[in-house]
Amino acid sequence: MTLHYYFARRFLWLFLSILAVFALFQAFVDLMDEMRRIDGDPTLGQLLQLVALKLPEGLYQILPLVMILSTVALFLGLARSSELVVARAAGRSGLTALMAPVVVALIIGGLVVAMMNPIVAATSKRYSDLRETYENGGASAMSIGPEGLWLRQGGPKGQSVIRAARANAEATVLFDVSFVVYAPGGSAVQRIIAEQAELMDGEWLLTNAKAWPLAAGLNPEAGSKTHDSLSLPSTLTKDSIRDRFGKPSAIAIWDLPAFILSLEEAGFSARRHIVWMNMELARPLFLVAMMMIGAAFTMRPTRLGRTGVSVLSAVLLGFGLYYVRNFAQILGENGQLSPLLAAWVPPVASVLLALGLILHMEDG
Repeated sequence: MTLHYYFARRFLWLFLSILAVFALFQAFVDLMDEMRRIDGDPTLGQLLQLVALKLPEGLYQILPLVMILSTVALFLGLARSSELVVARAAGRSGLTALMAPVVVALIIGGLVVAMMNPIVAATSKRYSDLRETYENGGASAMSIGPEGLWLRQGGPKGQSVIRAARANAEATVLFDVSFVVYAPGGSAVQRIIAEQAELMDGEWLLTNAKAWPLAAGLNPEAGSKTHDSLSLPSTLTKDSIRDRFGKPSAIAIWDLPAFILSLEEAGFSARRHIVWMNMELARPLFLVAMMMIGAAFTMRPTRLGRTGVSVLSAVLLGFGLYYVRNFAQILGENGQLSPLLAAWVPPVASVLLALGLILHMEDG
């Protein structure tokens, strides 16, 4: 038990150390990127706030790489100090030495999904809102429910609230849509209804629209006008709507079931969100697979040589399995695989592959 505790403590310390190094490096890169991309003259405090909000999402994506590097560092250190040799001489097999790191990797994966996933969802959403506020002077928002789709767009000329009964798959074409336009002071100045609204570059193109002025002292109906085609300026882009409408990672894992239900009640496809939810539930198993891949190539004694080749092989195989997992996710989102198969087959296959490699290295 003492030996397991020693391996677990050392693996956890290496994981946190490598994660901290990546966090510092990524924060510096993000700071340079935000300074280059944001228009205007943002303050250093605003830039640091954006970097702090963007950092959790970046770390969340590189956790498999951190897991592999932590495992490689652990077993290379154990091999160089001959601690693995002593453990084997005491009757402990390689699989027994792996038990503690596997448990730690599984616990880390569970904590990541249960705690870090909601943090990443909240910070990434706040990052998008703040970035849009700094660039356009107002944040956009989106809500989906049984009554339809709601959008809010902001800009220097005020904000607009948009409601649509239906939308296309990317929410860039709205049907049975209404716009309420607000002045910068907050008072409503115009209401528009249209059969269809399509998002173009920098504007909404409305078809068969009718507009009512909402200025004080005027009769809205008397001042109303009909238009076969009408354009309204917009700060929204197809990418920003796609991120809010189709980016499941912006929703906490605990809120995904209710959000999927609301999507289906509103008549939208929830396949991407179902696949993402299953991918997140399978993430702890995939992190365990990454840990086992790293161990499979680095548990050999260093006197056998080829350490650099072993480390490179572990990292390349880990990247390969990561891309296979992403490819399966794409197939699941496109409907070519069921969500369960797309989410769970790559992690299970990765664990079995890693286990086969470990058994071959140990007994082959």
